[in-house]
Amino acid sequence: MAKLLVPLVMLGAVSGAGVVPVPLPPAPVSPQVSPPPRCPARCLCPAAAPSPTLLCARTGLLAVPPSLDRAAVELRLADNFIGAVGRADFANMSSLVHLTLSRNGLRRLAPGAFADLRALRALHLDGNRLPALSGPQLRGLASLRHLILANNQLAAIDAAAFAAFAATVEDLDLSHNNLPALPWDAVAAMGSLATLTLDHNLLERVPAGAVARLPRLARLDLTANRLRALPPVPGPPGPSLAAGGNPLHCNCELLWLRRVAQPGRLETCATPAPLAGRLLGAVPEEELTCRAPSVTAAAAHPPAVTEGQPLRLGCAAVGDPPPALHWLGPDGRVVQNGSRRSVGADGSLELRVATLRDHGGFTCVAANAAGEAAARVEVVVVPLPVPRDGARDGDGDGAGGTEAGPGPSDMAQAGGNDTWGGPGERQRVVAAEVTASSARIRWLPQRHVPGVRMVQIQYNSSADDSLVYRLLPPSSRTFVLRDLVPGRQYELCVSALRVLGDPPAAPRPLGCVSFATAAAPPGCSAPPRPHFLGGTVIIVIGAAIAASVLVFILILTARWKAAAAAGARRPPPTLTSVCSQTNGGPRPAETPELPALPPLPPPAAGGGPGGGARALFPSHSYPRRARPRRHGSLPRLDGPEGTPLGPPLRPSFGSTHWMLESTV
Repeated sequence: MAKLLVPLVMLGAVSGAGVVPVPLPPAPVSPQVSPPPRCPARCLCPAAAPSPTLLCARTGLLAVPPSLDRAAVELRLADNFIGAVGRADFANMSSLVHLTLSRNGLRRLAPGAFADLRALRALHLDGNRLPALSGPQLRGLASLRHLILANNQLAAIDAAAFAAFAATVEDLDLSHNNLPALPWDAVAAMGSLATLTLDHNLLERVPAGAVARLPRLARLDLTANRLRALPPVPGPPGPSLAAGGNPLHCNCELLWLRRVAQPGRLETCATPAPLAGRLLGAVPEEELTCRAPSVTAAAAHPPAVTEGQPLRLGCAAVGDPPPALHWLGPDGRVVQNGSRRSVGADGSLELRVATLRDHGGFTCVAANAAGEAAARVEVVVVPLPVPRDGARDGDGDGAGGTEAGPGPSDMAQAGGNDTWGGPGERQRVVAAEVTASSARIRWLPQRHVPGVRMVQIQYNSSADDSLVYRLLPPSSRTFVLRDLVPGRQYELCVSALRVLGDPPAAPRPLGCVSFATAAAPPGCSAPPRPHFLGGTVIIVIGAAIAASVLVFILILTARWKAAAAAGARRPPPTLTSVCSQTNGGPRPAETPELPALPPLPPPAAGGGPGGGARALFPSHSYPRRARPRRHGSLPRLDGPEGTPLGPPLRPSFGSTHWMLESTV
């Protein structure tokens, strides 16, 4: 024990003697390494993969795992039970390149579910139950090249659904769905599309030119649809086409497909009856014929109408293939859909408001690949009646009576304001004060028309078939039309709207007129609008006010400069009295000598404040202020008699003294 204590005592002595032990170097600190991301439960995250990969297929997942590695490049979620994809399921996964959601029973995609997948190139959604696709559901897929949507329940696709990746997609698979139609305009905008798979759908037609607008298309699959005809595809070399399983109508329109058919192709004819069931490639070209169209029926219903009433023209034609129908108006131009005319899908033409310009022959034209046929339909438009002078509607006892038959209305006159009739006929509606942009319309009083609730004015231009309506109180007798087009022909009718019976009575025509606005002079424009004039007046008034203020400032500046120059040339003031009340005065050298003061008189008896030195300056000499108080540092000006006065000094006054003097 003593042997052990000796070294300890010696060690303590050495420490007390001031020997400092040498510190040991600190242990090296290893850099902190972030732990690898945790792999979601039931998923495999192979460490040997060159990029972060998550394999979660066939794991029984009911939803997208929330603990996904957001830096993953490939994610496989196939063969699970994920029924919906939310907006946050793939948020911030900007590095994801391949995503598989096949065979999940997926029914709902939230708008923007893939908005953060900017690098995604392949999206597999096949084998699900998606009913439709809208634009926001596939938003944000700017780099997508492969979109697989096969084996779903798609019945409709929005035209904006493909807008995000229209320039990059190369493979589009929509097979085994329920699509009766496709947004072909959106498909035609896919300039990089190489494979288009549309087999086993319900497509009934492919628009002409839709395939020709896909320059890089290499394969087109239209198998097992409801197509009866196929438009020609570009070539050769053209895309590889598969169109078997369609009820094709074999005629001259399929000659191109017969010529490009290869052995083993399964395109089969369904019609006509002699070719039913035969392979298209086995049918000789001589048997693929077409039949020119022929018009079987064309008529107007009713054949004659009064102007302003509706009219329908029907047309039917047969041919092989079925011909397309269109109409030519009495002027020989093709009739287009508008506010007054519309062409139905069955080829019928409806005139909602017949005018005298519709009077004449309409032509129904039927055309197909074999030729065309035409049929003329006569349309009779009876003008509105115009009563003779002295006639009154509804008054059968009048001396003049009414016209024996209907005469042409003012709308029939295209040259001006004149109406038809003899010298005794007068105008019921007149267009007066016609200018290039306005016209005043006047009509006769209609007190004899019972139950009038309001007056209706309708007019249209010869260059535009759209009608313009104006409703006025029943007491109105005139109306000004504004904002008319210069040099344009207008047709106008005035009607009385009545509310009698159930249903209400039809409008009662009061008369029509046709007039033309004056042409605008060359080089001149229409008068400015009221809002333009108001803005111009405000600008002019503001400019005038600003100019007035500027002139006033310039005048003040000029007067100030003139006053400053005049003050600089003015000579300095001269001292006329030692009692001058100005602070400034001449220099002592320039002060004139004052005469010697006379001896002070003796103070008066009962002297007071008014005696002594105050007698020198009577109070009446300062009517507005009291005599200033002398400063203590100045010599006395009223010294005793015989005291020599020094040089004349001027008393100084402080600001307080001046204020007191001014107050007194």
